[in-house]
Amino acid sequence: MPLSTVALIFGGKSTEHEISIISAKSIAAVIDPFRFQVLPLYITHEGKWFTGEFAENILQLDLAEMLRSTSLDATGNTLRQMAMHTGQQGFDFDFFKAGIDLAFIALHGSYGEDGRIQGLLDTFGIPYTGCGVLASAVAMDKALTKLCVTEAGIATAPGITILSSEYFADPKSTQKSIEEQFTWPVFVKPASLGSSVGISKVHHIGELIAALETACRYDSKILVEKAMQGREVEVAVLGNNAPEVSITGEIEPGSEFYDYADKYIHNAAKMYIPARISPELQEQVRKDALRAYKALGCRGMSRIDFFVDETSGTIVLNEVNTIPGFTDISMYPRLFAASGLPFNELVEKLLQFALETPSGARS
Repeated sequence: MPLSTVALIFGGKSTEHEISIISAKSIAAVIDPFRFQVLPLYITHEGKWFTGEFAENILQLDLAEMLRSTSLDATGNTLRQMAMHTGQQGFDFDFFKAGIDLAFIALHGSYGEDGRIQGLLDTFGIPYTGCGVLASAVAMDKALTKLCVTEAGIATAPGITILSSEYFADPKSTQKSIEEQFTWPVFVKPASLGSSVGISKVHHIGELIAALETACRYDSKILVEKAMQGREVEVAVLGNNAPEVSITGEIEPGSEFYDYADKYIHNAAKMYIPARISPELQEQVRKDALRAYKALGCRGMSRIDFFVDETSGTIVLNEVNTIPGFTDISMYPRLFAASGLPFNELVEKLLQFALETPSGARS
């Protein structure tokens, strides 16, 4: 029986390019070689697609160590230089039509989690891991996510959405509006980025301008939210029609909030599995995670993040991540490992769920 060819798609044009490579490397290492032939498919920062030897070489890099020992910019420049001097031709899209049986999407952030790659694969009739176009696009936009889950009865942080064009047209009016509607601190964040890129915690009016301008560099839609008290609790969800929900996990940031450097460079955050909350709150968080998953029309997988205040018993949804990290420090695979599902079996299930869903039949 011939092996099924899995296109492992990684890299991409987002700010999470390097993390995508680390995730893909972990995934490639555990895909069953007796069932699947892995075709690494690397997308450069500039959007050029490569397979073959060059993509294989990218997967062999120790990106985690490069990020720790140099910087994000330096690591990105190294990858760009490799792409410029590979001497290899870009990917032939005609191969999509006949040479790929399914795709494992390991792209994070823009162009990977926002429905664009999903739409391309639907067009070619190729099954793929994770959510479909609509669920991906909505979950990527934190403002739209808030609207959807609020409709389903799930609490979110008080917040407002600001367009960058509105801010630059009248900065003082925007600042005044925020000051009138919120008490400090607040979070200012791009609506559609992951890994805490572009997010600032603002403690007083003097920090607001810099935070808004930072967020505007990354997105045309900005979300301002009240900073919530409590523990950062995460839940992993897996499946299509009958999703499984993992036990809870907790992130204790090494700095004031769990930012990109904390996650991937300094490795300063602490993880607790299960989360250090009461059994009753743990069960409610798991129920809310499943409700959010269904409300957004998710399939395959998602990691759903909350703030939990044990004193008041308040549970507030923070965000839904439809392609969570698969690095060795990522919470999603750790949560399922702690729930009794090893990493290799998790990847196997994701591939199986992809094959269960005909292309174009998911939301």
